[in-house]
Amino acid sequence: MDLVTRTHLALALAATVVGLTTINLINVTKPSFTVDYIGNQFFLDGKPFRYVSGSFHYFRAPRVYWRDRLRKMRAAGLNAVSTYVEWSLHQPKPNKWKWYGEADLEYFLTLAQEEDLFVLLRPGPYICAERDLGGFPTWLLGLVPDIQLRTSDTRYMRYVRTYINEVMKRVRPFLRGNGGPVIMVQVENEYGSYQACDIKYMTELRDLFQSQIGSDALLYTTDGDTNRMLRCGMIPEVFGTVDFGTEANVTRSFETLRLFRPKGPLVNSEFYPGWLTHWGEPYAKVDSSIVVKKIDEMLAMGASVNLYMFYGGTNFGFTSGANTGPQYEPQITSYDYDAPITEAGDLTLKYYEIKTVIAKYLPIPNITLPIQSSKGDYGSVVLERVLPLFHPYVRAILGILKANQFTPPTFESFDEPLALVLYETDLPENRTDPGVLDVSFIHDRALVYEDDVFVGTLSRTHGLKTVSLSQPYTRRLGIFVENQGHVNFGSEIHDFKGVGGVTLNGQTLTNWNATGFRLPEMKYDFNFGASSTGENLDRLPQFLYGLFTIIGTPLDTFLDTTGWGKGVAFINGYNIGRYWPAAGPQMTLYVPASILVTGENRVDLLEFEYLPEMLTVRFQTIPN
Repeated sequence: MDLVTRTHLALALAATVVGLTTINLINVTKPSFTVDYIGNQFFLDGKPFRYVSGSFHYFRAPRVYWRDRLRKMRAAGLNAVSTYVEWSLHQPKPNKWKWYGEADLEYFLTLAQEEDLFVLLRPGPYICAERDLGGFPTWLLGLVPDIQLRTSDTRYMRYVRTYINEVMKRVRPFLRGNGGPVIMVQVENEYGSYQACDIKYMTELRDLFQSQIGSDALLYTTDGDTNRMLRCGMIPEVFGTVDFGTEANVTRSFETLRLFRPKGPLVNSEFYPGWLTHWGEPYAKVDSSIVVKKIDEMLAMGASVNLYMFYGGTNFGFTSGANTGPQYEPQITSYDYDAPITEAGDLTLKYYEIKTVIAKYLPIPNITLPIQSSKGDYGSVVLERVLPLFHPYVRAILGILKANQFTPPTFESFDEPLALVLYETDLPENRTDPGVLDVSFIHDRALVYEDDVFVGTLSRTHGLKTVSLSQPYTRRLGIFVENQGHVNFGSEIHDFKGVGGVTLNGQTLTNWNATGFRLPEMKYDFNFGASSTGENLDRLPQFLYGLFTIIGTPLDTFLDTTGWGKGVAFINGYNIGRYWPAAGPQMTLYVPASILVTGENRVDLLEFEYLPEMLTVRFQTIPN
């Protein structure tokens, strides 16, 4: 009997004598990942192990960059990567699944193993992650409007089981017990921060995951460092961890964890070397000196740590979410997060300082890293106005109409996820004054039109719910509503979009036509020589486009939207996300080289609010 086997038998005997339970008792005959509750450590394949991990969400970077980001993480001394799995990405419709391209989870797990990184998998079903609706598909709200997310609601759990089974069917070969890189699988996500505290729900989820995983990986939870969060978030027979950032007292936070899990290795599953940013607030930064000080402190205690985020990436398209309290706060398109690796994949001073600390505790692999990647300066591009969004031709191509609705339908009642809906109705005749429009429910931001003339703005964030109309004889009212991102955290995640309680001088307006616009990608070329002209169209949402030429190999670049109002940008048909320089702080949008081509390229804007005097954008080498 070898020394390792004798040690494991002794540990098992000791656990029996003192009445402790060891989760997933070590099996030395095959790859394994287990917890030693006597020695307060992990065992990987029968040997003591701890991890220093970094978060990188595969869906926030082009697939062609996955290996580059993973290799840079390994070169910093990390030995694991943590990633969420986003339900809405993989099941965009109830009867449609996506596991290819940027949704190729199996390829990502394969790359992680090839780059010598273990994986901490976080499949939800709820993930938060500052993503739209916390990663839930919005069709859940459409199919079952009174659904109780994140509870044992049987209607919700029916869809959860289908989703988790589909995920685990693909993940199972990658579990550590099968020789793969996945050593831990998280159950739900920071559930202790949610008001429900539904233990029946969490145990159902535990049993669902356990039936798929067995002893081939370790189930775990993570929660904030308060008694309430840990009490509601931890589950019997599931390994519990904690999360906290640079402002926390490390010793005190781990002592709180010990109140609920007295034995086993210490783990911070989300230590924050940066932070998220909302529109209209300063760009969030975390000083690297305090980051490395706290990492050093945790590693000196023998803890395992995951750095959230090590590489943040981008919320392309309409995937960014929002927070609430005290007001609605949508997140910016960039998820740079002030992370050690920038949105464009470049290494920061923070990266090298963290690497130096890790080197005190773990071996650093000998990996040659590329120099800072070159960026493309493609200059200014003059844009040409094409058509307003409300043009009949555009409506015919992109629009989904719900006609003659007594009340305005929600975004979620449509069959597709939508970012934009135009609500229209006829105004009462024989008015003696223009009147005041009052909208009691506005989610999230709206532009109001009388006969296609802009008259005002409604805003959930700023509490703007009334607009004074300008003419008593106008006939048609239009309310153009933007979904700025479903709430991703807290008690308000049942976040329906649209308008409601619409009155004019106290009289309820009914008989609505609602046109939803499908804009996941700009698949249509609207440039057929019918440019918009006329002063009255300047405040209508407009499509514009321009062409630019790239000589040689395309490089990453940044689209500068300074001077524009608010809208969405597309490059060669790819939706690179929302811009809003009027609010800031993000003025540029990251454009990965993977969506550019040698030769002629196209940029399209859908500008919602107003056109600048000079219809130009610029592609530059640095973000702003």
